[in-house]
Amino acid sequence: MSASERSSWARPAVPAAEWPSWALLGALVLVQICYPLTSGGVRAGLTVTTVVLGYLLSVGHALLSRGPRAAAALVGTATLGGFAVEAVGVATGFPFGTYDYSGQLGPKVLGVPLIIPLAWTWMAWPAWLAALRLARSRAARVALAAAGLAAWDLFLDPQMVAEGYWVWQSPTPALPGVPGIPVGNYLGWLGFALVLMAVLASAAGPSGGRALGGDAPMIALWLWTYASSVLAHAVFLGLPWSALWGGVLMGAVVLPLLPALRAAKDGLPRPGRRA
Repeated sequence: MSASERSSWARPAVPAAEWPSWALLGALVLVQICYPLTSGGVRAGLTVTTVVLGYLLSVGHALLSRGPRAAAALVGTATLGGFAVEAVGVATGFPFGTYDYSGQLGPKVLGVPLIIPLAWTWMAWPAWLAALRLARSRAARVALAAAGLAAWDLFLDPQMVAEGYWVWQSPTPALPGVPGIPVGNYLGWLGFALVLMAVLASAAGPSGGRALGGDAPMIALWLWTYASSVLAHAVFLGLPWSALWGGVLMGAVVLPLLPALRAAKDGLPRPGRRA
């Protein structure tokens, strides 16, 4: 093979702006791998660390790839909006049911641990970027992103309840095999996620509605979150039913992304190029 032919097969270099995202993603994956190998206070610390890394990853990516407006929109809708809906939820029982947070996840304001709205933000951004690759209309993108974010909770809540990080006072009716969490909680997640994504789609501006080659770290995060959650719940955490529910329902949103990626050149648009 000639030098020119080898050059044509070479993968493009990762732009410097993407390195922070890949580095944060790598650190997050490492922490999550350590999670099932620990217990007690160490495990709670790893939970907080994961959320903080995820928050920095998503907000940082929004800023670097799409500018201050998109980053501010993400923080306003998911961080501030997430805190507001959680504070209302703790105080009134709407829209997630009557629940309380333990003190294991760090300091609380209005009964809400400060990392909780960071978790909304962490996963809202990759859910939105994945939806950009699955639908053309804004309404369809909002619906898909909201469904994906709400389906992620089929993994999150069973795992966190099993650790005692929060508890519902009236956890019925529950999904078969997943006690301790009322079905109404998942409906509340879906309702708020729809509002969050609709506002984000509008507030992020034109750049927030375009899929970019530099989104690769966030798409990788989305796929990793799904696959690692199924594996962890089924094998390491002793939560086979949440592995099944989450695997099926989140999979309905995540798995169609795979053929969409394969249909694009080199799986994802080349770094620096718009989809």
